[in-house]
Parts: sequence; structure tokens; C-alpha cells
Amino acid sequence: MTDAFEQTVSEQPAPVPLLAPREGVPPVVADADTLAGTVAAFASGDGPVAVDAERASGYRYGQRAYLIQLRRAGAGTALIDPIACPDLSELGAAIADAEWVLHAASQDLPCLAEVGMVPGRIFDTELAGRLAAYPRVGLGAMVETVLGFSLEKGHSAVDWSTRPLPEPWLRYAALDVEVLVELRDRLEEVLAEQGKLDWALEEFAAIAAAPPPSPRVDPWRRTSGLHRVRRRRQLAIVRALWEARDKIARTKDVSPGRVIPDTAIVEAALAGPASVSALMALPGFTGRDSRRQAAAWLAAIEAGRAVPDDRLPPSTLPHEGPPPARAWGDKDPAAAERLTAAKTAVAAIADEHGLPTENLLAPDAVRRLSWTPPSAPSADAVAAALRAQGAREWQIRLTAPALSGAFLRIAAHGPSANGSPES
Repeated sequence: MTDAFEQTVSEQPAPVPLLAPREGVPPVVADADTLAGTVAAFASGDGPVAVDAERASGYRYGQRAYLIQLRRAGAGTALIDPIACPDLSELGAAIADAEWVLHAASQDLPCLAEVGMVPGRIFDTELAGRLAAYPRVGLGAMVETVLGFSLEKGHSAVDWSTRPLPEPWLRYAALDVEVLVELRDRLEEVLAEQGKLDWALEEFAAIAAAPPPSPRVDPWRRTSGLHRVRRRRQLAIVRALWEARDKIARTKDVSPGRVIPDTAIVEAALAGPASVSALMALPGFTGRDSRRQAAAWLAAIEAGRAVPDDRLPPSTLPHEGPPPARAWGDKDPAAAERLTAAKTAVAAIADEHGLPTENLLAPDAVRRLSWTPPSAPSADAVAAALRAQGAREWQIRLTAPALSGAFLRIAAHGPSANGSPES
């Protein structure tokens, strides 16, 4: 199917550049009176609402929205400053009954919820593109491939916390929702033609209904380069430095990486400097701000050194779920063969239906099911196990019979002598 898409794209005329919104760039909504007018306009509009949000990742602390864009038939386009108007719950309520069209919805929904905007129904054009087997699913690529327009993407990584926002940035932001509903309509047609529309609607409903993610356990363990730190005492220093950096970043409202990079934390944990001069000699501590905070870094290093032995962080977190697949051949040869058979079955079904394998069934669900299958792996029992892991009904209908058959064959004959899991 990818080849067919590529051939279709090669036959298309050159895309038409989208240079300006149809009604021009609207003024930014930044006060209560203007917001009230926007709420009324969108409440009386028709059809789906295109929604997008711009964050300042890499510049500011957290993932809050610094600009929210909406477009709806009968209401036009609105650009809203959520810093000046931090409570958008009335706007959210005004369009709550409409379908919200977003691209990569899971990226924007958390920051929209922070300002009181929570959809009841969504259409995710990125996920729709994946299910329809488009090879490139970024917004610019989708608009170009599906609608024949090109979007200018030069401002995607700018600092959206800048005030006032430059006019070219606002034009870019308005264009991001200019044709989103048209893209949604065409993708709906494509999915219907492929017999996948009901699958997509199940996926969209699951995204809209998903609860907020749980707080990450030991977020400091995501420090880049942590694999170089082997000793628990050094891990305690990483944790102390990470927490000190996070406190400073939160207070200054800057991205933690702009305070000191992850590499600086790892180097300090490995070297354990005891003086300002030794600290400043390490990579990542050469900036002016790093020097200003030298006392805080040294205090964190000392705090890590002072952690009692019985309170040192473990080398790794307790493992939840199956062990790494590479170890299955030694630990449980039958499970290793089940995993190989399950991956093969899922890949074949995905290929048959023109789906990315990971969108047909989450790899983690495949591993968990293969490691701990039902004692009697009938199709119904496999379906119940997949359902308990969050698989959608369309995924279960497609995969449960094949997975059950594979597991039953292995149970009947035992693992093969050369059975080995895929990585």
C-alpha cells in the first residue's frame, strides 16, 4: 500500500502554497470582553472545530499552551492567548458537543485540559493518517499529500512564550487550523473506502476518554546518559542534582535543560567535585548561570553523598511486566515461541489490512499476553486478556482468533528445539 501511495503522490501536481488565512490573521484574543465574543461566535458556529495549541518546549518549564488556535464554520479562526486568558472553560463548554479535530491529539489534550478545554469527541488527523497507511503523517505532509496544499513549517520550534508574538508566527499558527477540517473530511472518506472508519472512531473515543497519565516514578531516571552511572551513591547524586535543577527551572520558568544539560548532571555524579573550581571544569558547567548556581550544585552533590546506605536509590526500578524479550529463550522457551508466533501473526494481519503493526496491537500487549497467556487460550480467553490490557474491540476482533490459534498449537506440541524470541 505504501508503494501505491508513493505512486499517487508522484503523479500529483506541485502543491499550492498556503500563504495567508482566508480571512486574514485575526487579532489575538487577550482580554475577557474579546474572549466572550469568541465564545459566542464558536457556540453559534457549525460542524467540527479545528483545534491546535502551541507550547514553548525547550524554552519554558512544563508543557503549558502559549497560544491556542481554533477554527469553525460560521465562526472563522480565533487565536487565543491562554496566559492572558487562563480560564477557557466557558469556551470549552460552548463547543463541548462538537467534534474537535486535532493533529496528534495526545500532544495537545493535556495542555488544553489545563485551561479548561476538554473534548467529548475528537478526530485525530495524524492517527487517521496512520490507520490509512500514509507513509508520512506530519501535518504538513498530510495536508500536501491529501489536499494538495503546502504549509510553511518554519516556526514550529520557536519560543511561543514570546510577547508580543510576531505576525509571521501568528500567520503560521492560523494556517495550522485553516484546512484541518477539510483534511478531516477527506481522511474520513479514505478510511470509509478502506473499511477502517469504525476502527478509527474507536481509537478516537479511547483517546478522548483516557484519564490523565499517572505521575512518572523517579522522573530523574530519564536523565540522558544515566546508563553511564553504575554506583548507587552516584545515582543518589544524579537524583539530588536533578531535583535541584528542577526546582531552579520551575522557579525561573525555564526548560530544565537551559539551566544545566543532562550531560552536566552525569559528569558531576561521576566526578564528584568538591570545589567550585573542580565543578566549573566539568562539561556543562561553563555558562554564566551555572557559575551563579555553583553553591546549589555543590550542595546537591554533598546531599547525594550524605544519603544513608539504606536509602540509596536502587540501581534499577522494580520491573513490572515481562522480562526483556532477549532473555525469554533461557527463562521460558515456550513463552519465547509464543512471542515469535504472536509477532508473526500480528504482522501478517497488519499487512493484510494495510496497518502499521503497532497500531493494530500495542507491542507491550503482545509481550504481556505471550509471557502470561490464559491457561486455556481460547479465542474468548485471549480476547478477555487483550481487553484487560486496553485493546480496542476492533483490534481484538482482528487478532484474538489468530493469537489463540498460535498459542494452542504451541501448547499442543511444546516449544520447538530452536525456538527463539524476536528482539
